[in-house]
Amino acid sequence: MYDIIKAIILGIVEGITEWLPISSTGHLILADEFIKLGASEEFKEMFDVVIQLGAIFAVVFLFWNKLWPFTTKEKGYIKKKSIFLWSKVIVAVIPAAVIGIFLDDLIDEYFFNYITVAATLIIYGILFIVVEKHNENRQPKIVNFKDISYKTAFLIGMFQVLSLIPGTSRSGATILGAMLIGVSRSVAAEFSFYLAVPVMLGASLLKLLKFGLFMTGAEFVILAIGMITAFVVSIIAIKFLLGYIRKKDFKFFGYYRIVLGAVVLAYFILLAK
Repeated sequence: MYDIIKAIILGIVEGITEWLPISSTGHLILADEFIKLGASEEFKEMFDVVIQLGAIFAVVFLFWNKLWPFTTKEKGYIKKKSIFLWSKVIVAVIPAAVIGIFLDDLIDEYFFNYITVAATLIIYGILFIVVEKHNENRQPKIVNFKDISYKTAFLIGMFQVLSLIPGTSRSGATILGAMLIGVSRSVAAEFSFYLAVPVMLGASLLKLLKFGLFMTGAEFVILAIGMITAFVVSIIAIKFLLGYIRKKDFKFFGYYRIVLGAVVLAYFILLAK
């Protein structure tokens, strides 16, 4: 029973932090210190990644009409806008996919620690504040999704590579990178959601294959509850973020990251003593 409650809490953490540019990894590391699942280390490592599938399903659910490329016979079977969308997403995904496949174990070994997470939380928090202040009196060049070129998509994908380092935040890296090259906040956020679908789907499948497709009934229930919770909370978080950035900027998230990074660093330093 306690593990089910813990799975719900972790699902809430994942659903909120996956889409807001504040690093789901940083929050899950902290949450794991206080909310430990009664399972093996291998299962917990897999759980933290695979519950992202719930978050992915939320994107697919909310943006189904834009993402689903097929239509009726009367409209020609194929939606060209969706095909163009997916082609740009694929271009943007290539850099992180290629580098991630080759460096996944290396990153886990050398960068998956509280010092890296705390540092990236603080560094990217500062960058969000700096970029927002720099853009205060500037108009974005790209304010419609259709205006994202393949070159722009690839450049955003290069920024997404940075998110392979724990604590960076996948959405944070892509949104920040997109804004730096002239994309509006709302378009940057929406494109970040689309990029998450193949990236997180691939990461989840890799973790499942590493762990193995066989798990106990209790483990399956815990994973399913975590995913369902992440799905529901993600819908709320995505809608909140889209509404928030229509009126405000990302500076608040920058300050939040700096404070959280300091908390992570202080907590683990004190714990080590």
